[in-house]
Amino acid sequence: MPGNTATTKSKAVGAKLRKLREERGQSLRSAAADLGIDPSTLLRYETGERGPKTETVARILGHYGINNGLYDEIMGMLADVDASQWLAISLPEQRQQTAALLDFEAAAGTITEVAPLLVPGLVQTADYTRAIMSGGTVPPDEVSLRVATRLGRREVVSTDKTNPANLVVLVGEAALRQVIGTREMMAEQLAYLMKVANWPHVDLRVVPFASGWHPALEGAFTLIDPRADGFSIVFLENRRSGLILHEEGDVKAYRDAVPLVSSAALSPADSIEFVSRLREEMRTK
Repeated sequence: MPGNTATTKSKAVGAKLRKLREERGQSLRSAAADLGIDPSTLLRYETGERGPKTETVARILGHYGINNGLYDEIMGMLADVDASQWLAISLPEQRQQTAALLDFEAAAGTITEVAPLLVPGLVQTADYTRAIMSGGTVPPDEVSLRVATRLGRREVVSTDKTNPANLVVLVGEAALRQVIGTREMMAEQLAYLMKVANWPHVDLRVVPFASGWHPALEGAFTLIDPRADGFSIVFLENRRSGLILHEEGDVKAYRDAVPLVSSAALSPADSIEFVSRLREEMRTK
């Protein structure tokens, strides 16, 4: 049954409903009147603060003239819409989840990337991203689109944006030494990290091999804190699935891990020097 507490899925459904309304040039009040719904109720549907019943969503989609694959996609997202976690296993589910993740990143005040084994997506170069996807399980005909999507995600922390999100990157030494693609491509990736590390809203630090145990050794994670009202989420990803957590206790477990990883990391200045040395190694060997 739909509830009155926002979840990551209810927000994703709401964002799609809002986009459909805006694409048709309808105001909230006009659409609510046509649907026989109170404007404040429709607003809560669109913000995800309230999960509409299945029949209500079907009626809204019918009003907007949606009766194709998008209809099936949105109706499918209503399954477990009130769940405390969003586990995406199938390719369609992962696409829906990625779209929702982009929305959370766009509204973020601070994004914290803990990345022990790979350079995180928000600071990857195009060649680095393409090498990962081409060597993995991504269908060849989807590689270019996924690379473009990942590069588009960098906009939320780009200096071209008026008010970019603050970005904390705690990257493991293994991620910097592992050659992805060619050594030349890795040298370019390390150079890009040095560039990003000098941006005023970015805190990039390296966690060296000699740091001993720290929570990042348990796996990578992304913590996204909103700029305004809303809830924080944690994103976890493995070879076959993606998982978004938003329950306070789950998020706190990962938030508490961040200072422990930070304490094992080098200072920002020492991190830039460390990356610079590795870049020279990549270029000369």
